Amino acid sequence: MNQQLADRLRFLRAFATNPRQVGAILPTSRLAVRDMLDMGDVPGASLVVELGAGTGSQTGEILARMGPDARLVALEIDPRLVEILEERFTDPRLQVVCDSAENLADHLGDERADVLVCALPFTSLEPKLRRRILESLPSALGPDGVALVIQYSPLIQSELRRLFGDVRRRISPVNVPPAFLFACRRGPRVD
Repeated sequence: MNQQLADRLRFLRAFATNPRQVGAILPTSRLAVRDMLDMGDVPGASLVVELGAGTGSQTGEILARMGPDARLVALEIDPRLVEILEERFTDPRLQVVCDSAENLADHLGDERADVLVCALPFTSLEPKLRRRILESLPSALGPDGVALVIQYSPLIQSELRRLFGDVRRRISPVNVPPAFLFACRRGPRVD
């Protein structure tokens, strides 16, 4: 069985076990991941944070774009998916953390991300949890940092606009379902 099919089956199994936590039945397509990462300066980043690493569909592309001295902190709440990530990626720039995204600050200390990649299923999360995670994103970014958020619905856009001064949206129609990609910066509001 090839890796892509195996990843789809693992992802589907994780979805069946906890659909609100996983939020999708298939991993994000490579093209949608590339479209999203094109919205930020991953090659110029010193610290990249990934929330909801899953089976690594974003992780591999992030590592491929990062500089040799950069670091990637990837949070994933599902221990089975964490094992897959740790087996698949032996890159010393990667630190995989098994924890909820709401505890991100505990893993950053005084550091702030240049790029934060978020694939969490916000629309399926319990509202208070969703709010806690979303409200933690701006403070996890450095002054010029960007949060790249991928969703399968545009509904989160108003919440992102409330938290960030600059929110840009792109649609990646090649994903199933089509993906809504957001690049969010703390700076002044741009309409």
